[in-house]
Amino acid sequence: MAAITVGAALLRLVHIGQVPPDPFYDAAVRSMAMSWHNFFFGAFEPGGSVSIDKPPIDLWLQVISVKLLGFSSTTLKLPEALAGIASVPLLYVAVRRMWSAPAGIAAAAAMAVLPIEVITARSDTMDGVMMLALVFALLAAVHAVQTGRSVWLVATAVMLGVAFNVKLLESLVALPAIAVFAYLGLPGSRKRRLLRLSATAIVYVVVSLSWLTATLLFPAHERPYAIGSTNGSAWNAAFVFNGSDRLGGKTVEPGATVYEASHKYPVATQEERDHIPIVPPSPTRLLARIGPLSGERLGLEILVGLLLGIPALLWGLMGGEDSSGDLRIRPSPDSEEIQALDLARRMRWATASGLGLWMFAGLVLFSHMIRLHPRYVEGFTPAVAAMLGIGLAWAADVRRAGHTGYVRLAFLLLALALTMYYCERLLYGTPRDWWIALAGALGASACAVLARLPSMPARLRALLAPGAVIAFSLVAVLTIPLQADLTAITDRVSDAGLVGQLPGAQQHPLSTYLIAHQEGAHYELAAESATAVGSLIVQDGRPVLMLTTYDARVFTSISRLKRLIAAGQVRYAFLNTFCTSQAQSVNPACSAPVKWVRAHGKDVSIEAGLAQGGLLYLLPGAKP
Repeated sequence: MAAITVGAALLRLVHIGQVPPDPFYDAAVRSMAMSWHNFFFGAFEPGGSVSIDKPPIDLWLQVISVKLLGFSSTTLKLPEALAGIASVPLLYVAVRRMWSAPAGIAAAAAMAVLPIEVITARSDTMDGVMMLALVFALLAAVHAVQTGRSVWLVATAVMLGVAFNVKLLESLVALPAIAVFAYLGLPGSRKRRLLRLSATAIVYVVVSLSWLTATLLFPAHERPYAIGSTNGSAWNAAFVFNGSDRLGGKTVEPGATVYEASHKYPVATQEERDHIPIVPPSPTRLLARIGPLSGERLGLEILVGLLLGIPALLWGLMGGEDSSGDLRIRPSPDSEEIQALDLARRMRWATASGLGLWMFAGLVLFSHMIRLHPRYVEGFTPAVAAMLGIGLAWAADVRRAGHTGYVRLAFLLLALALTMYYCERLLYGTPRDWWIALAGALGASACAVLARLPSMPARLRALLAPGAVIAFSLVAVLTIPLQADLTAITDRVSDAGLVGQLPGAQQHPLSTYLIAHQEGAHYELAAESATAVGSLIVQDGRPVLMLTTYDARVFTSISRLKRLIAAGQVRYAFLNTFCTSQAQSVNPACSAPVKWVRAHGKDVSIEAGLAQGGLLYLLPGAKP
């Protein structure tokens, strides 16, 4: 486990500072570090007029990081990277206690190299921290089942509540599964278990809504306008913009393109394939050959997890003797054996039902969700890795007597054969990585077959299975994901968006000109949209007046803008898009204050050193 954890750390930390930043969240971190008001509300710009669309719990960690170590691309991503690293040994402990140590090792290895998790952990978004909270919740639930103590049940609810505060409804993918795990695993009658879970549910609701509720303790004029909301409320942003709108796909992602299902990409480079949009919703979406959620990054581990994890969990439900989990934590010595057997039975049912439900919920949601970012699947990556680990450990132990060993051998050989076929389809041929994976598959198959030979000495059989089979199988399954990790590191792949990223040819002359011509104005400029100048906020750290928020909702009226100009509070406006005949209702360039600036302001773009006109305006009434 030490070696696996070190490997996970290297994949997440090497050249992390070279990964492109996320201007939207980085602007918020820069602003939040300037005042306690901004820190608490997650203010997007230093003036504290608008805030991000989520609770700022994860950004608090980033603010602490930049305060302690300085503001840089590395320190902004450090909390996410550390969360991804910590999830690996914690998942090992959870799976070991649910099933076995070999299963825990395999699950940890799968999580360590899972490309979508590595890429997310190297990006300055909050999904990795949410995933760590879910792993903590799972581990606490396992402790609750093993010990029967309510304190671990409360810890489970607290960590699920923290996960909600980090990434809202994305965390709910794991909630039913962990609840079912606890209900089936806890000792006592049905009524007693329901009562305990009901009490725990209250803790979960209190923790989940703690920050949203705390915002209501402040007067309305002190609360920033939540970007994405329709009324400025953080509650609206949480449950509508980041809830029903995401699931229903009512709004289109900025810059989204349409995926052409009939188009083939047999010679596409990795960089070209990364920019292919996620395929449309379908039952096989997560097994796609191309795009940022390709099989190399997620689908391969899902496939193996399903092929081996489902029969393993069903075997556990039937009382398989190798699915009792790690029972080193035992009750009192009285009736120890009976209680241990009861715990093993409860753990089997809890593991099979809980993990199965978690995997099923993730597959259904992310296969049919209209607005999907790759990082969202962090809501069920622990279930993918856990099922892969459990399934592989179950199938690798082919030494079992009678038909049991042959059944496992058959599942193992079938899974390895399908894996190699799928890998060949993913790679558009048989490059070096495929041959390495094939060598692993052949090695695992050979060890498994030899371990079944009656003439094989017991000591040699013990060396072959399950240890050697698991090791070779991991080579077969994880070689291509590991290569995808290395490619992502080399190509500086990020799962963060570029919302608010200004081209360097615009940002640097713009910043230089504005600093030299402020004349004591409070705002550095008026921005067309709340998300248009994130990278400028990161660089200069000055208040920005937002003319509109999400979907072109007017935030600063013309009359208020005139008053601020007259008071010398703002002198310039930056308008970097143009009003067209399409989608005028959601285009900020078509809003009333932006049109007024273009009609009455003085275009100083060329004077400011910008390559084109129509970008920077001296506001009407401001002194030249």
